[in-house]
Parts: sequence; structure tokens; C-alpha cells
Amino acid sequence: MSKVTPVNLSSPAHSRDNIFVHDLVIDCHIGVYAEEKGVTQKVRISVDAYLAPGLRTTVDEMLEVPSYTDIIDAVSDSTASRHINLVETLAEEIASRLLKDQRVGGLLIKIEKLERGPIRGVEIYRTR
Repeated sequence: MSKVTPVNLSSPAHSRDNIFVHDLVIDCHIGVYAEEKGVTQKVRISVDAYLAPGLRTTVDEMLEVPSYTDIIDAVSDSTASRHINLVETLAEEIASRLLKDQRVGGLLIKIEKLERGPIRGVEIYRTR
């Protein structure tokens, strides 16, 4: 039976170890301007999920650490069902979903809009 390493909340928010998904390009209903409503546009999303302190795999099981699928699912769930006005709102929603996992101590999320002239976007850093 696998054992999950407990999270020590009295230590720093996270280690430097991270699970990441970089350069995930999706079609997204996003944007505040009239010409962005009712259409999709490509966004590139990169997420670094920093592990909680002391968390590491010891028995080679996925349940010990967050997975890439957790990150991709958080992005998909956040973008699937509605139009989002602000890139900042999307970043906060992804962060909120991922920080529910006690194995995640911190996040760096970068979202870039790729189709409206020069690449523009937002990058946020959140800890638990």
C-alpha cells in the first residue's frame, strides 16, 4: 500500500520542486472587447505547480505527487463552459482549483493571448 507524505504547514509554502505544463495552446472564449465575444481565440498557458515542503515520491506512485493531468484538467474545467472576460480571472480560477490540492504549495501561472497583435497576457504567483 502506498503512503502519501504529509504536508507540514508550519514550513515555507513550497519547495523548489515542481510539476509543470508549459505552452499548452487552447481555443478559449476570452476577452472583454466586443470583437472577442462569441468567438474563440488561441491562448498559451504555462503552469508550474511547486510541491508542498517535503513532498516527494518514495514508492513510484502517482498518488504521491500532483500530476500533469491535474494541471490540464484545471485548465480545461476553467475554460470549458463559459466566456471569460479577463485573462487575470482565468489565471485566478486555475490557481484556486490547483491550490485545493494540499500537495501543491505554490503556483506560477502564465497566460498569453496569441491572436491580438503582440503577445500579451498575465503571470501570477500564488501560494497557499
